[in-house]
Formats: sequence, structure tokens, C-alpha cells
Amino acid sequence: MRAARLIKMVLLLQSRPSMTAAELASELEVSERTITRDALALSEAGVPVYADRGRAGGYRLIGGYRTRLTGLARGEAEALFLSGLPGALRDMGLADAASAARLKVSAALLPSLRDAPESVAQRFHLDAPGWYQEPETPELLAPIAEAVWDDRMISARYRRGDTEVERELAPYGLVLKAGVWYLCARSGAAIRTYRVDRFTAVALGEERFDREEDFDLPAFWADRAAEFARSLLRAEVVLRLSEAGARRLPYATDRAAAEEALAGAAKDAEGRVTATLLVENEEVAFGQLLALGPEAEVLAPESLRARFAEAARGLAALYG
Repeated sequence: MRAARLIKMVLLLQSRPSMTAAELASELEVSERTITRDALALSEAGVPVYADRGRAGGYRLIGGYRTRLTGLARGEAEALFLSGLPGALRDMGLADAASAARLKVSAALLPSLRDAPESVAQRFHLDAPGWYQEPETPELLAPIAEAVWDDRMISARYRRGDTEVERELAPYGLVLKAGVWYLCARSGAAIRTYRVDRFTAVALGEERFDREEDFDLPAFWADRAAEFARSLLRAEVVLRLSEAGARRLPYATDRAAAEEALAGAAKDAEGRVTATLLVENEEVAFGQLLALGPEAEVLAPESLRARFAEAARGLAALYG
């Protein structure tokens, strides 16, 4: 543990002109007294750590010293490619590996380029969860992520409705979608998706599975996501839309369904189009299409048209 901390301290000093004891203590999560002892230990080992005294003082390396300990371990290299997702790294238990990788990369850069990580961090940040929801880290995410990294089989219990099922899974990959974690895993002959927060127990096996070389996680997820979204659209609504309503329809309902409906729409002499839109159900369609106001008229089904007529009477009574 101490050896790793000393190496990290050298890399920190190599990547910056100097650092105070307080800054080093904060980075290494130890006390300033420990920093003093570690600096002395490095000096005794031949690492030229120099301490500047006074209020503006700090620690620095002298004589152009550079460590050769900049090679990335495999885990650090893999974590580096996820460094734009700090929350995801933390949730999967990879924050330390990513931090070590960034330090090694910074230490290997020319002095004129060492501010690049801070420059990028000040300008770009990825916040994956959606608005109005507090992201929660699934309890079993870390062991599942470990199994994904190591290509290890897992024995899992999964909550499906009011029951739990047991599965032997080959975990191919994890996906973070709108703040929700999903596992793409082979069960039997098929690769399926599972919500990580619905796993109630996970045990890592000793057996490793052979990953298909041509498996493409982004492509697989895109296909499944489109298939899932399509499977939700089980009802049809016939609409008459103004030009404004046609423009706004993709923003009020499922975009792909709206674009498909408009592509096959027929336009009348007044410029209004009649389109058949796939929707999840009447309840969802009512809430979505209500946002279009008078720019959309429901022609069918009759039950949904009646709901809009009732809503219109209620609005007229409310606003006089």
C-alpha cells in the first residue's frame, strides 16, 4: 500500500512544477505528516525530492528527474478509455485505476502539455442521468463489472415481476442509459439485456467464457433499444395535423414513429396532413398529443377523440 502511494507521489510531482504538503495530502488521502515521512523515504531511496520552506513552499523534483514507472497496466489502460465517465468509473470500482492511468499519462507528457487534462475537464463534462431523477448505484454493479472485465461466468438471481429466477450468465457488457445500468449477457444460446438494479444476488464463478470476437456492444445495444422502443408501440391513432402540428409531432411523441407516420401521410388542399401514428396506448397518446393543442385533431379511435372533446369542453369552461 505504501509503495503504491510513494509511486503515485513521484508521478504527481513529475507532472507538476511543485505541490504543497496539503495538496499532496489531499490527492493521496493521507495526513501532511505522512507526506513529510514519505518525502524523506523517497529522498533516502535516491529520488531527488526537494522541500521549499515557507508559506509559499512545497515539494518538487530537482535535476530533471523522471521516473520510468509510466507504463500502463492493462486495467489502467482499459479504465483510461472511460475517464470521461467519472461517476460510472466510481460505480464500477475503477476510480483508482483510472486515476493511476491519468497520472502516468500526465507524467509522460511534455511539460508544455501537462495542463491538457485540466484544460479539457474545464471545458467538457458528460452527465449521463436524465433530469429530475437522483441516480442510484445498483448494489451489485461492482461484482458484475468485475465479471465483465474478466470474462467470468456468473450465477445470478434476477427479479422478474413478483418472482425471482436463477440464471447462469456470460456477461458481455454493461450499458448506462439515462442513469440506469443494463447488463448484456448470454443466457443459453441468446444474448439478452437485464436491468442491473433487478439482480438480487450475484456469484462470480471460476469458469471463464469465450467471448465472440465479432460481438459489437454499441451495435447490439442500438438494435435492442430500437426493438424495445418499437415493441411498446401497440396502438394506432389517426391524426389530422396542421403544418405546425406536423413539425412538432416528433418532439411530442416517439420520434421514429412520428417520422414514419409523416412519411406516409396524405396532404389535403388546405395543407393539413392525415397520418397514422403508432403509440404505446391511448392514455400515453392523450398526454402526448394534448401538447399539440389545436394543431392536431384525433380522427380515430373514437374513444380517444371523445377524450379530447371532453378536455376541450373543460378548457373552454375554465377559460370562458
